[in-house]
Amino acid sequence: MPTWLQSVTNRFIRRSLARGIGAELHQNKNAKGEEGMTHFRNPSQKALLTARRVRNLVAAFTASVVLSGCSMVNHMMYKTTGDVMQGFSRSHTVPFLMESNDLAMGCAMSEATAPLLMSFGRVTNEPDQLAVMLYLSAGGCAEEEAREHELAALAALHAMNGNAAEDAMIRQKRAHTLAARRYYTAWQHHNAHYGNPADGECPDFDDDMDEFIYMAGLLSGLQALNAQIQSTSSIGVPANVGSIAARATSCLDNEKWWGAPMALRATVWAMIPGAQPDGEDAFERLAIADEQGKAAGVRLPHVFHAIAALNKGDEAMVREVIREHAESVENTPSNDDWRFVDAMATDMIVAVSDRLWVENTGHRTPMGQLGTFWDDQQEEVETMDLDDLL
Repeated sequence: MPTWLQSVTNRFIRRSLARGIGAELHQNKNAKGEEGMTHFRNPSQKALLTARRVRNLVAAFTASVVLSGCSMVNHMMYKTTGDVMQGFSRSHTVPFLMESNDLAMGCAMSEATAPLLMSFGRVTNEPDQLAVMLYLSAGGCAEEEAREHELAALAALHAMNGNAAEDAMIRQKRAHTLAARRYYTAWQHHNAHYGNPADGECPDFDDDMDEFIYMAGLLSGLQALNAQIQSTSSIGVPANVGSIAARATSCLDNEKWWGAPMALRATVWAMIPGAQPDGEDAFERLAIADEQGKAAGVRLPHVFHAIAALNKGDEAMVREVIREHAESVENTPSNDDWRFVDAMATDMIVAVSDRLWVENTGHRTPMGQLGTFWDDQQEEVETMDLDDLL
């Protein structure tokens, strides 16, 4: 109901009730003037006041019904709108975005629309699946900002500017804190919809998108823990989230999802002491996953491989993963349905490459030279001695 109409209705109710009460007081006063009399001298006056009282009560009742009716109509409209928005976003917006390779557009969309879409949870079912994607993407935005601050800090250190480096590192930690909060929110919505993975039960998936969102939620849990560690502060992410997410990847079809579930699991094995099962080799599993990702045109396993190699401190392996990724991107096009995921993988590989370049040269990976490094030996070019031709 419009504000002006509600205000007018409220004033009408107050006046109607006041008139009814005034008439009652007037009646009582007249009655007290007559000893032992409880009736009106004028029967017509009694009938008039009774009719007026009934009319006022009817008006007040009608107004209250109108008010409650408007509220009910508004609630139904909001609920219907919320249900439509949730269904449309899951069925069309998310698939449309996955077919795009514009990461900046996806980042801006998630940060701008998350408050609007999540607010529909106040009038209808909580949009948990949509929240997983929105907060995972928004967390990636904050993490991208953290990486920029890290590069600024490394460049300042290379230039021997201590104050600028310290300031950039502080900004990096703040951005990681924000990223951790967003990732953890995605993880909580994932658990609200699919159940806690720690219980060891796999959910029944309705379709491929349902399964993909489940995998995205597992990734958000791992990212939340990593961002919390990078921020050097605690926002409440449990330390066992990584292990829980790794075990839950067994609910996913590894071949269907480009080797990413196995890559995530192997990365946790490589990073957490004692997590690797007997008879398994995390880096052998990562190498197999790399091949699956390349064949599918969704090279997300390369990111997990690079993270595990960085954690191990094996720069030679990190370089090899970067070279392999650059070569694959040049030779194999992205999967049409999952361009966004493949572009995200490339963006994160570029970030790893940039970190190495800035640490050693003070600047990022040169344009068009992903997969090359500052100390690569230049191929010898055969030259001709022109003096022999003279």
